[in-house]
Amino acid sequence: MTHSFAVPRSVEWKETAITILNQQKLPDVTEYLELTTKEDVFDAIVTLKVRGAPAIGITAAFGLALAAKDIDIKQYLNSSRPTAINLSWALERLSHSIENAISVNEAKTNLVHEAIQIQVEDEETCRMIGQNALQLFKKGDRIMTICNAGSIATSRYGTALAPFYLAKQKDLGLHIYACETRPVLQGSRLTAWELMQGGIDVTLITDSMAAHTMKEKQISAVIVGADRIAKNGDTANKIGTYGLAILANAFDIPFFVAAPLSTFDTKVKSGADIPIEERDPEEVRQISGVRTAPTDVPVFNPAFDITPHDLISGIITEKGIMTGSYEEEIEQLFRGEKVH
Repeated sequence: MTHSFAVPRSVEWKETAITILNQQKLPDVTEYLELTTKEDVFDAIVTLKVRGAPAIGITAAFGLALAAKDIDIKQYLNSSRPTAINLSWALERLSHSIENAISVNEAKTNLVHEAIQIQVEDEETCRMIGQNALQLFKKGDRIMTICNAGSIATSRYGTALAPFYLAKQKDLGLHIYACETRPVLQGSRLTAWELMQGGIDVTLITDSMAAHTMKEKQISAVIVGADRIAKNGDTANKIGTYGLAILANAFDIPFFVAAPLSTFDTKVKSGADIPIEERDPEEVRQISGVRTAPTDVPVFNPAFDITPHDLISGIITEKGIMTGSYEEEIEQLFRGEKVH
């Protein structure tokens, strides 16, 4: 028996504008915004109206296409989220697409076509990641995740959430435990909402419940997405991921990272060299505009943390699953060799 799933698209190209699903308003309001200027695109990325490394890259690619006459905006858009490597990857790919253009019209046509191609490829890439990941799970498994590495963070399917959609289509009955993901609550606002939209069995927990839940609910595995993966396999992902990896190690639970090749940064030797974005302290001092802390309390608000490669049981890509010496396997991957 197979089942379909229905989750709104996060990004769509409309010739003179980019339409995005406003992820700031979820789950209460399903709102779509039209972005028509480079400032609109920059703001949408910085304020998390659009988020998720692949979706950020797709939006920035369309943003560059919107402003074909102003190729200098590449660096402007690239500065909007420094940790997610897909952003600079997509912008670089678009820049290459117009190197031989002889007019502004030709440049814009090339940019639009390349951006659309990135979006189409991302959907297939995510489907393959899901297919590869699904072999790691069996019917009835209970799996934990954090943040939102789902369909609305990509073109479709997602990365870490992709196997759950494919499992739903095959009626495999996986049960997902989603951490809330403080301070911006991507897990509770987005992952829980998205999986429920797709008819997938999901239970929400607060981040501080992870250890107890792993023990009491007999969690089978943890799977997360990634915003950048270093040459040695160290992985940057949403803050709280490192803690989950430590807990998974303590409970002897497999900890998997799911990401496309575009998320790997082979110029970066280790996680120590990955820039970590720090965000507005008000994200921690309040929740949805309601103050929950003293106005002037100092805040440390890193958006990401680094999970060392030795805590990662496997890295799942569209080309296969790496489980051994990550540096060697990542080199093989980028030489075009298939991993197991």
